[in-house]
Amino acid sequence: MANLNFPPLMVELLEKFSPSDDTNLKPLQIEDNTVFIFYLKSAIDGAKLHEMLIKPFFEMKSNKSFTFYIESLPNLTKMQCGEDLLIEITKGYVLLAINDAFYLIDIKLVNSMALQQTLIEPTVYGPQTALSEDIETNLNIIRQRYHEPTLKFDTHALKGKSHKTLIIMYDERTVKQSVLQNIQEKIENLDVPLIQSTGELQLHLNGSKFSLFPITILTERPDRISYNLAAGKVVIMLNGSPQALIAPVVFFDFMTSMEDNYHTYWITTFTLILRYIGLFVCFVLPAMYVAITSYTPDIPRTELALTVAGSRVGVPYPSFIEVIFMLIFMEFLTEASIRLPKAISATATTVGGLILGTAVTEATLASNIMIIIVSAVAITSFVIPISEMSFSIRICRYLLVIYTTLFGMMGLILGSIWLLMFLVNKRSFGEPYLKVYWRSDRKELEVQSKR
Repeated sequence: MANLNFPPLMVELLEKFSPSDDTNLKPLQIEDNTVFIFYLKSAIDGAKLHEMLIKPFFEMKSNKSFTFYIESLPNLTKMQCGEDLLIEITKGYVLLAINDAFYLIDIKLVNSMALQQTLIEPTVYGPQTALSEDIETNLNIIRQRYHEPTLKFDTHALKGKSHKTLIIMYDERTVKQSVLQNIQEKIENLDVPLIQSTGELQLHLNGSKFSLFPITILTERPDRISYNLAAGKVVIMLNGSPQALIAPVVFFDFMTSMEDNYHTYWITTFTLILRYIGLFVCFVLPAMYVAITSYTPDIPRTELALTVAGSRVGVPYPSFIEVIFMLIFMEFLTEASIRLPKAISATATTVGGLILGTAVTEATLASNIMIIIVSAVAITSFVIPISEMSFSIRICRYLLVIYTTLFGMMGLILGSIWLLMFLVNKRSFGEPYLKVYWRSDRKELEVQSKR
């Protein structure tokens, strides 16, 4: 095999797709008959390749007979050249070389039966299929959605007892090399006995187990992965896990839903504004209630101040205990809705919430306005599209309540400034966490992707 002269076109294709690990350039040889095939393993159907090309080649007596057979195939496609040929290869076409003739044959693999429906990030419009637990299936899904020759797969094997296959996926044309090297170094330096899912991998990539805000996005949506690959980000997939990690990320990435790409400008803008209002309400409202009722009741209008004071008549403890008491019980209901079987979770938590709210107000353990505030906070917590950020904000609001309890309205302001300063100094694989992508940045990415 070492003496074989591979076709220069195929050697050139191999170099262009390098260092992606799913490229294959193979010779088929029997006696004096030799042909060459080039394909991407993640994009083609291996069984179909064997039945349609490999097996017939070894059954035929000459290259001439095999050529006649190939030219009679119904899925034979007109030969392309240059960039068009690279794109056809990424779609699942096999390039076959017989003597000096080249043929493109459609043997793409489209996995659709084994896929799951989106559960974590549902949308009304757009694709409804999610990733699979099989990494080969996931690579095929991305290949069928992102037909770019510059898409590279870097394969790693995790250390320790898991020995799981890990794929680092990126677009060589748009990725930032410093970020890619940072991620590769972190994965190479992982020293964990056992990793079973991308969620567990995310914890180790955060750099510190006490890190509150995630520096990667855990997603199950192939369309989100495709958009982020085009934006120059790196995607990490782990065999056996139906989610992928996207890095680096900024805070504003957690506030975007894939639904935003399928609506008009004004609808998208309106929903984004709603999300940021919900984020503000979820984070600030409980602490603001404590600050106003306990320290500065003269800030709101007199009528509102009297209404709040009247609703708290008979409540036997300060407002901050009331707030923490109700927020914790709301967390219990949320956790119960996640852990209970789906058939009874909605009914159990709804009935529990209604009974709890009615009983608490009748027993004057909490005010009516407190029930309204807790309900508003619970609703706005789920407005944040990415659940990891929602959990982080839920923890931060307790810290803000403590600041406000100790220092009043000044504590509310100082706590908010502290969180802002913390986020400003945070990095995601070297990228600023609060970086804003302006129009010039997007245009630069578009120019890079067209080069």
